[in-house]
Amino acid sequence: MSFDLILKNVSRHIALTPAEEDIFISLLRTKEISRRDFLLRPGEISRCESFVSKGCLRMYHVDDKGVEHIVLFAVEEWWAGDMYSFLTQRPASLYIEALEDTQVLQIDKASLDRLYAEVPKFERFFRILLQNAFVAQQNRILQNLSFTAEERYREFMDKYPGVDQRVPQKMIAAYLGITPEFLSVLRKKRAGR
Repeated sequence: MSFDLILKNVSRHIALTPAEEDIFISLLRTKEISRRDFLLRPGEISRCESFVSKGCLRMYHVDDKGVEHIVLFAVEEWWAGDMYSFLTQRPASLYIEALEDTQVLQIDKASLDRLYAEVPKFERFFRILLQNAFVAQQNRILQNLSFTAEERYREFMDKYPGVDQRVPQKMIAAYLGITPEFLSVLRKKRAGR
């Protein structure tokens, strides 16, 4: 198992010594998730934060009418997890499903606390991740409130380059809050440019 991808991800925000890298790597666990299997389901406690080293996950919620609302797609170099459940150790409200055979590197809450104590600069790293996630969530809410479907699709394509070739179009439509038929119209319009 290579840890190069996660170390590259970490190095964007903090510089680690070889000894600190070793501590970090020693606290990670590898998990394989087969396509269509779940990393997390509503009602379960999110015990780990997960870094996607290979594959694709989707996080989604199912409303009272049975409609799926996709919160995000997580591909290589993305972190995924139900942050509410992880931080509070209360039941999750989200599904996290593998759309492809996926490999993640996980760190559990106790190991993360140990990492903060042994390598304090990881507090900065995870603070930056949380800040970035908050900003992305706020932008997504504002886009859903004020952007046209075409603008939301353009933002999706910028945020997730190549994902449109990896996931079913109906899931992209669910992420955008539009019908698959309308997504088809947007795709044709974009291709015509």
